[in-house]
Amino acid sequence: MEGKELNVEEYVDLMALLLDLELRDEYRDGVIANFERIMAIAQVVNEFPLSETIEAASVFEP
Repeated sequence: MEGKELNVEEYVDLMALLLDLELRDEYRDGVIANFERIMAIAQVVNEFPLSETIEAASVFEP
């Protein structure tokens, strides 16, 4: 979505429709606010520079 700003309100409404999820008016503003927070966090993660030589681990071992 480069060059376009995501309309969070429209996105929430469309996803609720797609998922056949009844989103009550009393919760809608909170859902939208949380998606805006998620977008801000995701932007930080997505902007973190990674080297082209980094490969994903095939197995995670803590």
